[in-house]
Amino acid sequence: MAAADQEPHVSAVRPRSYQDESYLHSFLGSVGDLQKAGVLQDVVLEVEGRRFPCHRLVLSAASPYFRAMFTSDMAESRQKTVVLQGLDAGICGEILIYIYSGTLHVTLDKVQPLYQAADLLQLAYVRDTCSSYMAMNVEHSTCVDLYKFADVFSLDVVRKPCLQLIHRNFVEFSFNEEFYSLSVNQLTDIISHDELDVKEETTVWEAVVRWVQHSREDRLHHLPSILSHIRFNLLTSDDTAAILEHPLVRENPGSSEVIRNVVQKGNPNLKPRLGMFTEMAILSNAESKELLFMNPLEGKYLSCSYRPEDLPGDTDVTVTSDNNIYILSRERNSNDELSLFKYSHAENVWEDSDMSSVSKSLRLENDILCYYEHLVEVGGILYYLAINVDSRRGLVWMRKYNMHTDQWQECSPLQLDYNSYGFTAALSCSSLLYFLTSKELHCYDPSQDCWYKRSRLLEPTVDIYPAVSMGTEIFCTDFDFTQTMVYDTESDCWQRLQGWPDPGSRKSSRCPCLFVLGEQLHILLDSYNDEDGKEEHLIYVYDRSTDVWRDLNVTLPDKPYFWYGHQCPVARIYLPNLKGIKKHVT
Repeated sequence: MAAADQEPHVSAVRPRSYQDESYLHSFLGSVGDLQKAGVLQDVVLEVEGRRFPCHRLVLSAASPYFRAMFTSDMAESRQKTVVLQGLDAGICGEILIYIYSGTLHVTLDKVQPLYQAADLLQLAYVRDTCSSYMAMNVEHSTCVDLYKFADVFSLDVVRKPCLQLIHRNFVEFSFNEEFYSLSVNQLTDIISHDELDVKEETTVWEAVVRWVQHSREDRLHHLPSILSHIRFNLLTSDDTAAILEHPLVRENPGSSEVIRNVVQKGNPNLKPRLGMFTEMAILSNAESKELLFMNPLEGKYLSCSYRPEDLPGDTDVTVTSDNNIYILSRERNSNDELSLFKYSHAENVWEDSDMSSVSKSLRLENDILCYYEHLVEVGGILYYLAINVDSRRGLVWMRKYNMHTDQWQECSPLQLDYNSYGFTAALSCSSLLYFLTSKELHCYDPSQDCWYKRSRLLEPTVDIYPAVSMGTEIFCTDFDFTQTMVYDTESDCWQRLQGWPDPGSRKSSRCPCLFVLGEQLHILLDSYNDEDGKEEHLIYVYDRSTDVWRDLNVTLPDKPYFWYGHQCPVARIYLPNLKGIKKHVT
């Protein structure tokens, strides 16, 4: 075929879009240069008598407030000078710097008026940046002022950390002048929370009295509405009688009526305050249905007895971030069914958790049973892990509880490199789940439903037994407590710490137990003396600054206690609710 008769070649060229990033940056810079040079400005903003020449187009592009002003039939759209009310001139200057440069300068003394200006002008970035800045600067000296500001503008991101700090330091704050400046709604908001760190409810009443007396004439009529937030169910009859006789109550007839109605009706849903709870490690007596609640640092030891049918047998125990205690237990007379029991702090009893059964024992290929089981909470979700140790390479099956469907859902399984006979631990740390054996460490990310292998132990030949998390670190030790190892989850590194400081002729008779109490690492040892054969319970607390374990020299009852999964559950316990107390050990 002649060349002229050939069909023209069609190239498969696809269109593409290009974006000049340098143009985007230079455009904003050019707009800023026009503003500095005073070129093409077509409107003047007047704030507190100060004049700011600007460009309508730039203001409209940056702010929906100005866009509505300049593109509607409002009078300002035709005016050469626009007067803005409710703005500080200096703050307006800072806002214009942001609009023309994208740079925002925030300081603690300017952040609140900056937020107010951004809220008026509908500048979302400025508003969000100011909120974040306030939340990062919540301290003793700023929290009450920031709380009042956040309350007015409904800024939960700021209000929440402020309330947390006020609750933790309520006794101190209740004597400050800033406390007396709270509105009645702010006061009741603060004292209505469970998280208030007070040892006695009379502390809340005394703070209310000081608040009312600070401006008696203006505040006395608020007392009846405030009293409904006092938890009279936590007061003794003598305390209540004393409040009824208080001059403020007698002067306001409505207050006495409120108190009598509240006391008469009662309200079991009003829980004890956080400060009324005591952190306690929990041990179980191996020979009887008895629990020992202990806090060695405070010298508190309480033994509680239960009927055999009231204390479920345990497979594992976990304490959640909201202070719920769960026991994973096999149903009586059953080798298959796994159930969860929940501790009732108010009644000091173990109740069915009202969750669906964890399901029957998971079976793998060839009907191989899962021998080791764990229950752990991560990010408010309960996870059940079952470990098969009969195969050549261990396998970890995992399920999580879906509270909306009341079902246990399968998660990604974990294939171990080694057969995991011996110690295994599952624990929560830094919003992730960690699974630890004597030879390997794995991390599970709930958001990705994915496992990641982490660094191995410093000495993988050492059999480690207990493990516990504190902050962003995981601590573990060996059977004889010769050395302790700590894993930093952020750097993926192990470090070796000291072990038993001076065992002498004493030896460990069983696996030691690690637990965290009062933000300090503790270890509980069952030991015996080679010389006289005497057995005893020992508790040490670790001093990180000196890398030394200090003997607390405690005296526990001479009973065969055991712990769950090589660690003591630690929970906040309201001691007055402990019924059936048998013995106080001092």
